Amino acid sequence: MLDTHQLNVFLTAAETLSFSEAARRLHMSQPSVSQHIQSLERHFDRELFIRSGRQVLLSDAGRALVPLAREMVNRSEVIEETMRSLDGEVFGHLLVGCSTTPGKYILPHLLARFHRLHPRVKVSCHVAPQERALEMLCSDEIHFSVASAPYLTCRDVELWHYMTDPVVLIAPLGHPWAQRGVIRPQELRDGIFIMREASSGTMAAVTAGLGAHGLSLDELETLLVLGNPEAIALAVQEGLGVGFVSSIVVTKLVQEGVAVVAIEGLHIERDIYIGRHVGRTPSLAQAAFWDFVRDEETANAVDLWNLSLLPVEEL
Repeated sequence: MLDTHQLNVFLTAAETLSFSEAARRLHMSQPSVSQHIQSLERHFDRELFIRSGRQVLLSDAGRALVPLAREMVNRSEVIEETMRSLDGEVFGHLLVGCSTTPGKYILPHLLARFHRLHPRVKVSCHVAPQERALEMLCSDEIHFSVASAPYLTCRDVELWHYMTDPVVLIAPLGHPWAQRGVIRPQELRDGIFIMREASSGTMAAVTAGLGAHGLSLDELETLLVLGNPEAIALAVQEGLGVGFVSSIVVTKLVQEGVAVVAIEGLHIERDIYIGRHVGRTPSLAQAAFWDFVRDEETANAVDLWNLSLLPVEEL
């Protein structure tokens, strides 16, 4: 009889390609992870991983087992959560993948509201670049994604438009643009910029916005490329240049340390989507979360300004 716990250990090792990292994520010892994998290999009489020193790779048998094991583990979770929820209180564990800004500024607020309705549901969040978050959703490694770009290469995924997040140009308080408050699009060519990486949702929105005015990122002088919006906002605050960030970051982090500069006729926005994999039957906890995020009252409550103005006890 297959043990779903062993299968979950296998799936974690298959995702990380590291027994030590799998042990860390599962709060187990590395020898215990190895023992579970070896037990499965004896059961199937096949190697599931190719071991080469400290590096491990999935074998053909291991790659074949991944989707089957994930389906069995998911089924087991649905049964467990359904039986524990028979008395009317929803139990469960949600896995959410999210890109950087949603993971730091949108998801905590969303989960706080959800937790008040369903306190028995646990949530694990994996913050990753948006491409990786969507990749995890496509491969059924997570239950939900929260990311800005709905560019998916897989089927069986449903996306719900959750909110629109303005992307703004910020400048140091002493910068000439800050003193003027508004510039023409063509003046962007005169700035020194601190940018996010090209694959980020922020830069996808900036690229589209500039393109509508006949501009491209290649025309802008980039001093630094930084991997998170907080680093950009703080670098701008220190006077290193100007940059584009989510307005949520400005209101939550450096509202008094930088100036928001308007660009004539140019409004940059990015849409935040919540996605789920529809290739399997959702558990009660997953169904409850999806119904919650689709609720019109919930969506209206999580607009940009509410996020910035809510008192701490409401977050």
